[in-house]
Amino acid sequence: MTLPIVAPEAITADWLSGVLAAGGVEARVRDFTLRRVGTGQIGQSIRFTLDYDAAPAGAPRSLVGKFPAPEPDSRNTGVLLGNYRREVNFYRRLAPTALISLPKVYFTDFDEETHDFVLMMEDLAPAEPGDQLAGCTLEQARLVVREAAALHASHWDDSRIEDLAWVSGTRAAGGAGGADPAALAALWQGFCARYGDRVEPDMRRVGDRFVARFDRYESYYHGPKSLTHIDFRPDNMMFATAAGGRPVTVLDWQSLAFGCGVTDVAYFLAGALKPEERRLVERELLGEYHQRLGELGVRYDFGRLWDDYRSRAFALFLVAFYAAMLVNQTPRGDEMFLAMVRGSTDQVLDLDALAFLD
Repeated sequence: MTLPIVAPEAITADWLSGVLAAGGVEARVRDFTLRRVGTGQIGQSIRFTLDYDAAPAGAPRSLVGKFPAPEPDSRNTGVLLGNYRREVNFYRRLAPTALISLPKVYFTDFDEETHDFVLMMEDLAPAEPGDQLAGCTLEQARLVVREAAALHASHWDDSRIEDLAWVSGTRAAGGAGGADPAALAALWQGFCARYGDRVEPDMRRVGDRFVARFDRYESYYHGPKSLTHIDFRPDNMMFATAAGGRPVTVLDWQSLAFGCGVTDVAYFLAGALKPEERRLVERELLGEYHQRLGELGVRYDFGRLWDDYRSRAFALFLVAFYAAMLVNQTPRGDEMFLAMVRGSTDQVLDLDALAFLD
């Protein structure tokens, strides 16, 4: 059975039965309900609760599907940046070797002409999604940095990744970066104009310096390359609860790149921990990341790793103002993007990362 790519409102019980069959479960869905879940900015996620005519023991009671964003601005961003193609290809081609905890995928496909896609996955409940605004506990952060190390070790300096044009930052994709400095500066000025006094003076100082010296930021790193998630934050993770679930599972692979792996760690810690807590445990957590890399066979001098980490402290800042100006504006999005810029500003200043732009 060949399954078409369909929008959520066009899904039928027969189509869901086909999804299960594609994932190795022979069951017949009689009916279902659907409800939007998550807070995605470029895609939408839907939980499908299933009612069966017939099903084997252990058949899933629900699935979660991911689809293009219904809002035109957000969808166009996903198409322009290649996000939809990238995520489908990740699950098809790299997920089996990525070492990181991922959901089981029952069915996924992408239309090269329309950029429509569908990604049907296991429902990870009773695990619950993280919340960028609430942040993480220290124990959750420890789990996350070790998962980051697993991802990065999986294809450490793997030259084969360079031939994948759909992975950002590869030789086939045109190398690292690609952002136009003038366009980036315009986005930053637009961000400042939109949010006005909510962009505090130190945030403006960091942003002005960063966009003026973006070429230096892009060209500074020359170390080993690894798969990097790029949007490595609590909203894109599922955490266990008292009711159960896996300790942590990482979602949303739309921004996958090949570059400086420790960028993910800097990005995560800048936004997931309160500044006062991050300052106390930052170097310790990076030590745990370094230890896990070593356990997986990667040799990386800690002094070099620390400098690379400090130089990437702008990562959350960049994604926050860039994405804010390209996706559909929402009240939660406004709060989240400002919090991301605030957390990254604190990290940049704490680590004297501006020195890397000289």
